[in-house]
Amino acid sequence: MRVLVVEDDRRIAADIARALQAAGYIVDAVRDGEEAWFRGDTEDYGAVVLDLGLPGMDGLSVLKRWRANGRHMPVLILTARGSWSERVEGIDAGADDYLPKPFRMEELLARLRSIVRRSAGHASSVLQAGAVTLDERQMKVTLDGVPVALSPLEYRLIAYLLHHRGRVVSQLELSENVYGHDEMHDSNAVEVLIGRLRKKIGAELIETRRGFGYLIPEKVA
Repeated sequence: MRVLVVEDDRRIAADIARALQAAGYIVDAVRDGEEAWFRGDTEDYGAVVLDLGLPGMDGLSVLKRWRANGRHMPVLILTARGSWSERVEGIDAGADDYLPKPFRMEELLARLRSIVRRSAGHASSVLQAGAVTLDERQMKVTLDGVPVALSPLEYRLIAYLLHHRGRVVSQLELSENVYGHDEMHDSNAVEVLIGRLRKKIGAELIETRRGFGYLIPEKVA
């Protein structure tokens, strides 16, 4: 899943990016409001971590413009600890949650998982389809209760499909959310990765819709 991190403090931005990447996310990071607005308005992100104190255009204005333009990706805002009024404004403007600074990275990850789950209609950090279970907190996948050894790419793929269960996901969307823009890969990389994953978790779980993409159906035998 791709996450946009909008933070003008280089150290904080780098710390967040490292933590998100270690948790299996693909991260794009920007430092000013104008670029944040453009990226969020023209590209599809699974979630955004948005600081409110930004140069160029403040984070609250960025958020309001996204929502006014129909951009509904979940947004976690970062605020100064004492800025209760900013938190209220942020929630009213369409933020899904807020986190005051300074914060522990474990809490940021937990809150991010939570808003992503809610946006997809999931109540738990444990996602299940048939005999396959994915625990987001532990980044662990099991088949009939037995742990399955997955590569980071395979984990990103099954996690994305489970989050969007019941919807056909195109190869392009999967490529952007599994590999990102900067990773080099062949045009058939997603198809190959799907094949590898099917060998580990069962061929019947992931369905192919020729010309459209792949899906994990709502009901799995």
